[in-house]
Amino acid sequence: MKSTKIIFWITTIIIFLFEGVMPAFTSQTEVAKEGIRHLGYPEYFGNALVVFKIVGVLLLVIPTIPNRVKEWAYAGFAFDFIFASISHCAVDGIGFLTFFPLIFLAILVISYISYHKLLNYKASI
Repeated sequence: MKSTKIIFWITTIIIFLFEGVMPAFTSQTEVAKEGIRHLGYPEYFGNALVVFKIVGVLLLVIPTIPNRVKEWAYAGFAFDFIFASISHCAVDGIGFLTFFPLIFLAILVISYISYHKLLNYKASI
């Protein structure tokens, strides 16, 4: 169970840094705003996305959050990564930016699976 906890926290911290900390510090830069515009989204969408990302990562890392709420956070990030990949593919064609969000989707899935392993272990004792 120790290895499952380590895997959970490593993958969850990666999501926390990539989806929470980085957007919080970079969302108002011109590069970030241009990235949102390039994909055809209005600027307010980027602002709303950052707020939801920060709330979502907090829901994932705070241990006292109810399991159902965490499930919604996992689902939200899964949709975020899938639609980011689709957006990049639609605008720029198939390239690195199309697959980059899918790498983080895989990390999210590993976090999700290990989270449920930990829940099942706690329920069995």
